[in-house]
Amino acid sequence: MQAPSEKHRIALTYKGFRFFWLTTLLVSFAVQIMSVSVAWQIYDVTGNVFLLGLVGLCLFLPSLLLILVTGLTADRFNRRGIMAVCLSVELVCALGFLALANAQEHQVWPIFGILALLGTARAFWGPAAQSLAPNLVPPEALSNAITTNATAWQMAAILGPAAGGLLYGIAPMVAFGTSALLLLCAVASVLMIPRPAQKRNTQAKSLETIFGGFRYILSNKVVLGAISLDMFAVLMGGAVALLPVYAKDILHAGPEELGLLRAAPGIGAIAMALFLTRFPIRDHAGKLLFLFVGLFGAFTALFGMSTTAWVSIPALALVGAADMVSVTIRETIMQLWTPEEVRGRVNAVNSAFIGASNELGEFRAGTVAHFIGPVPAVVIGGVGAVAVAVIWSQIFPQLRDQRSLDKKMA
Repeated sequence: MQAPSEKHRIALTYKGFRFFWLTTLLVSFAVQIMSVSVAWQIYDVTGNVFLLGLVGLCLFLPSLLLILVTGLTADRFNRRGIMAVCLSVELVCALGFLALANAQEHQVWPIFGILALLGTARAFWGPAAQSLAPNLVPPEALSNAITTNATAWQMAAILGPAAGGLLYGIAPMVAFGTSALLLLCAVASVLMIPRPAQKRNTQAKSLETIFGGFRYILSNKVVLGAISLDMFAVLMGGAVALLPVYAKDILHAGPEELGLLRAAPGIGAIAMALFLTRFPIRDHAGKLLFLFVGLFGAFTALFGMSTTAWVSIPALALVGAADMVSVTIRETIMQLWTPEEVRGRVNAVNSAFIGASNELGEFRAGTVAHFIGPVPAVVIGGVGAVAVAVIWSQIFPQLRDQRSLDKKMA
């Protein structure tokens, strides 16, 4: 059998994936602009910092509460169609925020109602979008597809908040109007994706089919190891919530440096993504996964011990670069090892676990910092992430010894 050419390994050579990548970029920018603008709007109306924390909660909780429904939906129905419906709902949400921005009387509860609807749409979007990518490219191009797609949301994570702040500064209507326009373009883009072949789950609904994602993850040590490794490493190593404290109290810096601190992980991730597209991982995938999760923790600890921006910013860039390698390996293994008929349910569990680890990771960092200070909180978390990598490499030897990114070579 002839080996795939380098051209066949590049995801952007496939028409369907090009529109998929464009959709990811458009919707990621729109959500980032909306998130920043909504936070400003809530604080303008109430001046209550606690309510800002509820923004993230409203966006995350639906994915957790609907975990059994969203994955099954992605397995039973057309994933491209699900994405189009979700984007249409998000467009309605953007228009709702736009209407509230123009209202004479400003109340908070309608904002949270729209956020809950937006979070519900995002909950269905995640498993469908993650499960669609393997339908758009051949297996040999999937690693490149995951890396390339990650650059879209990393670009949005870097530029989106700044764009949202600038647009909201011009006028709230401009920010929410821009989000609505981006989402409208995203709807058009997702409809341009050729309808891919999809092996659907046609079994009658039962507890066995509903819990099929959990059952498969628990029965497959490689997939279980990959998902749980990410969850516990991020839970221990998350330090984003403490960046304002670091900028002000430790680095004695201003908002400009804080912006650089927030952007640094994304910049490092994009640089690594570009490197991986040129030099993809072909061998020793399992060992590289644990190595870079360990480096993620080590660079986090280095950031925690730094007292100057010129060390902190590169350290965070290295955190993002290490995380990009682990994300590429972990997500590729998970997608290629998961059967098509349960991929949606497995991705629903994965999405909920990632969201939970991010939220709980920020909670852990904030709580520990409250009792022992921000520096020990970050350093201990980084060391904890290194420990997770070491322990998991022993608990899951099947994952550690995996050579290739698919099942062909152990």
